[in-house]
Amino acid sequence: MQIVRGIEELRRAREALEGSVGFVPTMGALHQGHLTLIKRSTGENDHTIVSIFVNPTQFLPGEDLDSYPRREEADRRICEIAGVDILFMPEVSSVYGKDEVTLKAPEYLGYILEGSRRPGHFDGVVQVVMKLFNLTRPDRAYFGKKDAQQLVILQKMVKDLFLPLKLVPVETVREDDGLALSSRNVYLSPTERAEALAISRSLKRASRLVMAGELSSEAIKQEMYAIMKALDVEYVEIVDRSFRPLEKVKIQDTIILVAARVGRTRLIDNLWI
Repeated sequence: MQIVRGIEELRRAREALEGSVGFVPTMGALHQGHLTLIKRSTGENDHTIVSIFVNPTQFLPGEDLDSYPRREEADRRICEIAGVDILFMPEVSSVYGKDEVTLKAPEYLGYILEGSRRPGHFDGVVQVVMKLFNLTRPDRAYFGKKDAQQLVILQKMVKDLFLPLKLVPVETVREDDGLALSSRNVYLSPTERAEALAISRSLKRASRLVMAGELSSEAIKQEMYAIMKALDVEYVEIVDRSFRPLEKVKIQDTIILVAARVGRTRLIDNLWI
């Protein structure tokens, strides 16, 4: 495995690859969810590139940029064992310059739900992902469905800007007790972690309701809020795959989204129906 930190070094390493290339962009602190993305890439491509870059432009003032978990040596070992060909770990100064040409997230998709609570977050996401796509030139790029709004925005970016790659959604990976894997789970105390399970329980309840024939968004949301009554719930929303609100669930065209704070830790989760 090549460990690459410079832009020109990455370009040379990418040029030397023959065959199909998969790409997995991450912010490090790798867990089983990331490993699932990497394994999907190594299984579907001749080569896999992983990036580890804690992107400052997607953090808002007061968020956890400085405290975001960083485990470079452990991440390096995980990538090596998983069969990654190139691990790209640049410095911020290599990725961003002064007075840059910038991309903006879509006016609707980028500023509802996560975008309304974290204004500018998705602008930073599309900016850095476009840079990474241009540098790695992948045939396929892999993103988890847990970050549903990010996934849909990036799918739109690929489509709208005619990018020559396939964006591959990958199912959310969960602990045995149902908690969705996230690098931010390390912030949870044992008590908070137990409390956080209410999020996945609420989504399981929503799934059972739909399977029993309950399609009313309002009825489903009320039951979910009741399960999460001990948490600081920011929102429960039921939308179609263009993120338009739904009064009734549409089978194979619905995402149920949750954002909640457990202690000081903000968690998101979702259910694709």
